[in-house]
Amino acid sequence: MKYLKASHLGPTLLVTSLAFFLSDPLFSLSSSFLIALTIFSGQLVVGWTNELVDVESDRMQNRLEKPLVAGELKESALIRALWYEFPLCVGLSLFGPLGIRGGLLHLFGVGCGVSYNFFFKRTLFSVVPFTFAFASLPAAAFVARGMTPPLWMVVVGAGFGTIAHFANVLKDLDADRKLGIYGLPQRIGMKYSVSICVLILMAITPIVVRHRPHYGAWAYAALIASLIALIVKPRKLGFKAIMALAFVDVLLTAVAHS
Repeated sequence: MKYLKASHLGPTLLVTSLAFFLSDPLFSLSSSFLIALTIFSGQLVVGWTNELVDVESDRMQNRLEKPLVAGELKESALIRALWYEFPLCVGLSLFGPLGIRGGLLHLFGVGCGVSYNFFFKRTLFSVVPFTFAFASLPAAAFVARGMTPPLWMVVVGAGFGTIAHFANVLKDLDADRKLGIYGLPQRIGMKYSVSICVLILMAITPIVVRHRPHYGAWAYAALIASLIALIVKPRKLGFKAIMALAFVDVLLTAVAHS
């Protein structure tokens, strides 16, 4: 369990679920589960490297919910787990249902996450890995089937990746600044970060509704709930609201497509 906690379990399971629902209309049930396992393995790589990179700053903030800070898990053990997990991720990506092309696209997304942890997090371009990683998530399944990914799905994925970055940082914005972490959200501040999330949400939801009109009422209801949470409680509920909306939109897309 301590290894799962170190992977940022909530977002990891959410992204894994999204991958399953995106794959299900295009693959058999067993292949969709294997693709979800592949995505899960990539999320472990991203989450564990994030824990290792942030361990000192987490200790300075006394974040005892983190296994490395609480002493539940040693850094050496997590590094050793990564040495096993990364080859498994590569193998599942390239030799599983995603195939070479889809697998490489998935590994590109994993690379985006790892590059954020080691480099982009502290730069003006901190949002870039999120934007590209989330855009590649819906595209990988289509590429694996030899199909051109629908442009609207890629755009919506990129949009969710962008706002996920801003929303995820909101709760730690002040603490990050004190530690000298100045990604894009830390540079522009709370008000502008929330405004960007709101604008992108209002832009991409109509795109989903246009392609899945029978579920428009559900999509707009989820949008309104997310906007309220994001505006009223951005630090506490912002990221959860964005991820919940992403899950709803993906689920509606998959149900309508199947």
